[in-house]
Amino acid sequence: MRTMFTNLDREDCLDTVLEVPIPEEMLSTTKHKSWRTWMKCYLHRSIDPHFGDKNSEIQLLLTLLGAPVIPLPINHDNGPLFNLNLKGHDIEASMAIYIVQQYIAAAGGDNALNAIESMYAMGKVKMATTEVVSADGKVMKMRGKHSSHGEMGGFDLWQKRPDLWSLELVVSACKISAGCDGKVSWRQTPWNHSQAPSGSSRPLRRCLQGLDPRSTANLFANSICIGEKTINNEDCFVLKLVADSSVLKARSSIDMEMVKHTIFGYFSQRTGLLVQLEDTQLLRISSSKNDDVFWETTMETQVEDYRTIDGVNIAHGGRTFVSLSRYGENREGHSSTRMEEVWTIEEVDFNIAGLSMDCFLAPGHVKKEEEKCGGVVLSKVWPNNPSKVKTAKKVSKVAAIDEDVLQPVHEDDEF
Repeated sequence: MRTMFTNLDREDCLDTVLEVPIPEEMLSTTKHKSWRTWMKCYLHRSIDPHFGDKNSEIQLLLTLLGAPVIPLPINHDNGPLFNLNLKGHDIEASMAIYIVQQYIAAAGGDNALNAIESMYAMGKVKMATTEVVSADGKVMKMRGKHSSHGEMGGFDLWQKRPDLWSLELVVSACKISAGCDGKVSWRQTPWNHSQAPSGSSRPLRRCLQGLDPRSTANLFANSICIGEKTINNEDCFVLKLVADSSVLKARSSIDMEMVKHTIFGYFSQRTGLLVQLEDTQLLRISSSKNDDVFWETTMETQVEDYRTIDGVNIAHGGRTFVSLSRYGENREGHSSTRMEEVWTIEEVDFNIAGLSMDCFLAPGHVKKEEEKCGGVVLSKVWPNNPSKVKTAKKVSKVAAIDEDVLQPVHEDDEF
């Protein structure tokens, strides 16, 4: 990973320290006119003009894959992670408690996990849109499974107990930032300034992909076991967690209703570790024509390459698949988009000295909105995100939709 770069203004000066480390492959395989052009776009936090129409695709990838959060609250007590009596629980809940206890033991045990007060992780990603399917079933865009195409990038992740985290990610000279100060989670992008979803703070999904076993165990504390399934030739127990009505209501607004959000965890019967994390959410958007539009997003992450760091098993690689479907109104409005991300962890460290609360502060105007609303920032409609993917002859009506960034696409939208 490249952490420093030649000073572009004066070659006789010290090298520039990059805010976010980037993979060496980004410079050796750059598609831009020169690596200097790429770096200037990165340092000035602008989108590279040489991408042209590809910018909308990058925005779509970063919106869905960049910094997704999990809506369910996580209990962050300081005692033993699980000291529950199985009496009074039904068989499905009792099995889930036992499976999570086995996961805690496989991840390093109570003592090792409770000793972690903070964490730092550095890694690289490669994102790509694999296909876009129109209502008639025609594939408008497809890339092979083993294709070399994709947008590369790197990220820095900082986390501190109980619920503080900060993420900076750079993909193709485009930087996004996200974080949580314990009261509100927020996200900042070049095309939409800082924004915060409705509801309270939320955990970052990347932390639950094998990076933070403690939070993963606490997340599935109230889950149920629904059976078994084989994932990549590994027999797994399947745990299911459903967001209750109060959580769904807190994430809804006047024009948008969160219909459901379901999370599945697949834990290996052989090792006890998390093998796959999957969650599905369904949104209902009220349109001006009184016809509701539904958006369904499914994220499936395969967690791999566990390594022991200070007595804790941490996943160092994986692959995330995203399916975004739009339906409602009429048949012509239906569409489906599939995306993929390959991620690798290059460095992990625990109990970072000097990591204070100031490192997790939200942007100023987000903080002001939080104070005005009594700690809850209301969701808004952000209309400026180009949320379509262009092809040679057609434009797919695919939008980067989630409850955090709500950008409906209308029939008369043009580029």
